Amino acid sequence: MEFVFLGTGCPVVSTERYGPAQVVLAGDAKVLVDCGSGVTQRLLAAGVPGRDLDALLLTHLHSDHLVDLFQLIVSSWHQGRDRPLPVYGPPGTRRYVEGLMALWDPELTQRIAHEKRPSTAALEIDVTEIAAGQVLSFGGLAVAVVEVDHKPVRHAFGFVFEAGGKRLALSGDTRYCPALIKAARGADLLVHEVFVHREMPVVEGVRSAETVANVAGYHTLSSEVGKIAAEAGVACLALTHFVPPAADRDKLLDEVRADYAGPILLGEDLMRVDLSRRRVSHAGAVMGLGAPAGRSP
Repeated sequence: MEFVFLGTGCPVVSTERYGPAQVVLAGDAKVLVDCGSGVTQRLLAAGVPGRDLDALLLTHLHSDHLVDLFQLIVSSWHQGRDRPLPVYGPPGTRRYVEGLMALWDPELTQRIAHEKRPSTAALEIDVTEIAAGQVLSFGGLAVAVVEVDHKPVRHAFGFVFEAGGKRLALSGDTRYCPALIKAARGADLLVHEVFVHREMPVVEGVRSAETVANVAGYHTLSSEVGKIAAEAGVACLALTHFVPPAADRDKLLDEVRADYAGPILLGEDLMRVDLSRRRVSHAGAVMGLGAPAGRSP
């Protein structure tokens, strides 16, 4: 099983960290999780064009996690996709997708009539609304749906992926969440969001003290995420959804290291983690994670 960070950012615009998105590869299965800004470019750079995806999973319906859905649909069609895109998401996903496609219907109708492409099946979206406790299956890849705490967002999920004897937990957007810790216990990799509160000062006309407190209140603080990984007993922790995107990497690593002694990855766009071979690759560099403490290689 392989995990690829496509976008490690947040709603704050960054040319280094695109919007939240990641893809999980296991055998022939290719599953995209979330489709933030720039996802189609990152998919192409990762060698997994939208044409080839088996499914899209949505953690929740915040704009930064699904803003490029229509771009994904259209670009996949232009790449020659010949089947509908299965989309799995929380309650409200069907209404969102139907509204999105209705909004763009005049443009699509014109394109279909004029461009005469061999198939329009890629423009048919197969929506399944999911609930906590469900287990989805994509070939040999099993995906357990975990409810996380992103209130006031009513429905928000994390996912636990399992294939080839490896387990990978993805937090989605959440504050400290016992249900996620339980589901992730003993995982080979926990990919978790992080809010670096010390680097989000009050800025007049941009964010007030109340803004900072409220945003921090439904995310996981950088002072908490190492404790979560330690409590879950995971073999490796990787951070993503950096708020702010340009957070000081050295200070963040030191902060998390104080609570978690295992390997820590600060995710970067297009970084790949191969769980089977315990390798991390990014920008031409390759690193072996080695055997986690107390486990055989």
